[in-house]
Amino acid sequence: MPASDYVVDLRAKVGTGLILFPTVTAVVFNDLGEVLLHQRSDNARWTLIAGIMDPGEQPADAVIREVEEETAVQVKIERLAGIALHDVTYTNGDQCQMVNSWFRCRAVSGEARVNDSESLQVGWFALDALPELNPYAHHRIQTALPEQAPAWFAEPGEGIIPGW
Repeated sequence: MPASDYVVDLRAKVGTGLILFPTVTAVVFNDLGEVLLHQRSDNARWTLIAGIMDPGEQPADAVIREVEEETAVQVKIERLAGIALHDVTYTNGDQCQMVNSWFRCRAVSGEARVNDSESLQVGWFALDALPELNPYAHHRIQTALPEQAPAWFAEPGEGIIPGW
């Protein structure tokens, strides 16, 4: 899905300068314990389902919307798994800091498929057979694995992953 009107309007004002965005990520598990991933259309990398929240949207609503928009899978949120700030610079030079809240989710219906222009492929992966993922994606999966655990957050002065 192309950038929302909100993001387009912001970029018209600040160009490629730094913008802080609230974002969400879904770590979706099925009944086999597999995790739902998609291959991004902008860089061909595999990752978790994620997106920018819309103005006025609650994080829980945003994560449910993003999963359905990108994969046609409906989910139930089981818990907040973590929250962290991370930097992103897109190939066009747009600079962002994402305040990302990620959620452990359970697939409840729908057949996983490419459902919009953001994905090249969508699929379920066993945890011991994941495609190449960046360290941050691995971190979010690991912190979402326990069914009952407190949400992860970086301690004051700490980065999300040492050396990343």
